[in-house]
This record gives sequence, structure tokens and C-alpha cells, in this order.
Amino acid sequence: MRGSVESFGTRFSSPVLLASGTCGFGEPVVDVMAPEAVGGLVTKSVTVRPRRGNPAPRVAEYPGGMLNSVGLANPGVEAVREEKLPWMRRNLGTLPVFVSVAGARSEEYARVVGELDGEEGFLGFELNLSCPNDSHLGGRPFCLDSEALREVLGLVRPLTERPLVVKLAPNDPDIGGTAALAVACGADGITAINTLPGFLSGGRGEARLGAGRGGVSGPAVLPVGLAAVREVAAAVDVPVIGVGGILKGGDARAYLDAGASLVQVGTGSFADPRCAARVARELGSGPFPRAARAAR
Repeated sequence: MRGSVESFGTRFSSPVLLASGTCGFGEPVVDVMAPEAVGGLVTKSVTVRPRRGNPAPRVAEYPGGMLNSVGLANPGVEAVREEKLPWMRRNLGTLPVFVSVAGARSEEYARVVGELDGEEGFLGFELNLSCPNDSHLGGRPFCLDSEALREVLGLVRPLTERPLVVKLAPNDPDIGGTAALAVACGADGITAINTLPGFLSGGRGEARLGAGRGGVSGPAVLPVGLAAVREVAAAVDVPVIGVGGILKGGDARAYLDAGASLVQVGTGSFADPRCAARVARELGSGPFPRAARAAR
């Protein structure tokens, strides 16, 4: 298959995926492109209970990209199991899908994985360990707390034989070491990176976002993502998924050259809903460095 890559025990028609939070559960994809125009997608993050998200405004643009604070808005695991997964099975065909999982406590990750693992229609789970951790003082992300990371994977890994991908934060002073720890605890792959923490003022010091701080994404984080992927790829021998600032085929190629097996397009999809499909076309048919590397 032209441009296809083998990873996580499956074949992707392209190494270009849609990132979590940019494509819902696939509904926007079928409105603007054929699902097979991209290699796969990662769903919106799923939590145990429905979440309405943060107060508006949730998104603000700036010259280097975008600041967002959506707040993990999602319908909750029960609705995902009863409504979203059946829709995905009917409308996405064989497109490889990772379900993103989030939570405030370690046991919430386990509950979401446990309730969804018996269902069909998706390849694996992407554990969003870059979101706030309410079970430790200060709300640090799980991936910046080694004991919390161990706890989450210790609870989740026995619940599924599907691929588990851990999504890490860019503001980790030892992201390679964190990736190695995640793999030692059972992760089958690493996604690098999530957004950077940031703030934008709307004048007189007032925040432009309803929640105040948000996550920085877009072209400005491309060098951050590339540096993280290089470090992670040197530290682990599992597939690395690169994400951050990809707007064109050359950006995706830079991630593959840095050691990624797959890439994800995020913020680019807000500016151009067909961005990921265009990136896949521009990237062409390979060769794709390290793309044949399989999960453990």
C-alpha cells in the first residue's frame, strides 16, 4: 500500500494521524474528507463522568499559534461506549483509532480502560498523562510525578492487551527518562508532545481565556516537539508518535527524521480541517525512518 507503515501490530495507510481534541470521535472527519485520507485518529479524551469543560472563551489565537483551555469536555465513558464507539464502527471502517483516556485520579484511568476494552472498533488507548493530577498536591500532571505514572500504568496494564501509548508533557526536564519509565511499566509507545503551559492577556492584565492559563500549540512548538522526539526516540525502543506544530509535509518529515514512527496533526486542523490529509499527500510514499518498529 502506497505510503503505508506498520506499527503497533497494524498497518496505517499513512503515518499521519489526527491528534486528540481536534477531531472529536471522528464526526468532523467524515464531513470534510474520506477517513482513509489520513492514517488514523486519536479521539477526544474520555473521562469517567461527562465533563462540560472550562468557561468560555476557550481558544485564543496569537501570531505563533493558539492557546486553548477546553477542559477535557467529553460525554463520559458510558456515552462513549453506548453511542460513540458504535458510530465509529459504522462510519470509520477500518481506520486505526486510539481512544484517549484522561482522569483526575489513577483509578479513573483504570475504570475508563476497563469499561471500553471489551468493545470493538478501535486499536488501542492513548493515556493522556499530561493533564492535571488532582490526587497529588498542586495538581501536577501524572507524567511529571514518577510514582503517579507508575500507579496509573500498574492499574491499567493488566486490564488490556491493546497497545497503550503514553502522552508526555513538553515541560519535562527529563522526558527521555520519563519515557523509559513508562515503557518499563508497560507502555507500548510514547506520544510527544502535549501543549506547553501559557497565558495571554486581553488588556489590563486580564486573561483572554475563561480559565486563565491554557495550552500553547501550533507552529511555535514545532522545535520543542522535535527536540522531545529526538530525546525520547534515543531512550526507548518502542514506537514514538510526534506531535506539535505540523502544518505541512516537511514538518511531518522532520518528525520522522527525528525518530518518530507516526505523527499527529493537531492545531493545523482548526485552521484547515483538511490539513492532515494535505500533510499526508505532501509527505508522499516514504521512505519513513524507523516506521517499521513494532510495539513490544
